[in-house]
Amino acid sequence: MLSNIDFITILPFALFVACAVGVWLVADYFLGGKNKAEARLDRIRQEAAGLPTAGSGDKTAGLKRLLDAASPKLSGTLKPKTEKEVNALKTKLSSAGFRTEGAIAVFSTIKALAAIAGFTMAGGVSVILKGFTMTALSYTVGVGLVFLFIPELILGLMAKARKQKIFLSLPDALDLMVVCVEAGLGLDQAMRKVAEEMKRSHPTISYEFKVCNQALQMGRPKQDVLTDLGQRNGVDDLKTLSSIIIQVDRFGTSVGTALRTQSESMRIKRKQIAEEKAAKTAVKLIFPLVIFIFPGIFVVLVGPAAITMINEMLPAFQR
Repeated sequence: MLSNIDFITILPFALFVACAVGVWLVADYFLGGKNKAEARLDRIRQEAAGLPTAGSGDKTAGLKRLLDAASPKLSGTLKPKTEKEVNALKTKLSSAGFRTEGAIAVFSTIKALAAIAGFTMAGGVSVILKGFTMTALSYTVGVGLVFLFIPELILGLMAKARKQKIFLSLPDALDLMVVCVEAGLGLDQAMRKVAEEMKRSHPTISYEFKVCNQALQMGRPKQDVLTDLGQRNGVDDLKTLSSIIIQVDRFGTSVGTALRTQSESMRIKRKQIAEEKAAKTAVKLIFPLVIFIFPGIFVVLVGPAAITMINEMLPAFQR
């Protein structure tokens, strides 16, 4: 009995010490490759370039440095191997708004860290509850795999939310573009004006138009810029808008008329989606009504009658 109590008392402290030592070893492995002179030179280079350093008040600099150093080593096994897989993952990250050069490596590192966290937590709990058994090992592997796919799920939700923001804000952006074009501005100036005016109300679509303006200023062809605008976001209406603007620019037709027509069609589509959701509301309300509200109503209405019947009929059965 005494040995069991001692084991239960010492176990949390032992786990804490083991986790602390593991974190220290990982940090030392990833960050301990540079001596003080090299670290000082790196800090001077960052200060000269205007980048935040670990001692310049940026509280997340150490975490960023740790992730940057850990990315090539932790994400090696989880990185996509073929070009098709790389393009698919790059498209998902771009739809969610992550377009930096190291986005794939950072995402793979996050998946690896999530899997390690799942294995660690599930392994510790399983060992404490079930001991070193095959059941505990199965739970550990299962939870680790679930944690491995959690970043994929979160990335999908973020991409879906961003696409929804673009879809809802696109009609307003088109209306403003129509006003700018009919006032005498060119398409490039109209997109720049939309990016400036919609920065607060619709920052997502404003950022996309700003990226297009920067690409046009760098000398890229307008057709390529508009095609990239539709491809990198994954929004069908934005792809359609890009195709329409390319066709209008190629054949020299009225830009304002084409934009107004597209804006009206998108508003009609948004109205139809709202009507469809409203029509589905009655069907979706059936389940909470049957599961939560109907039992309470049944008890209130039938309960007194059932109690009266029991009180009247029970003495008759006892005779």
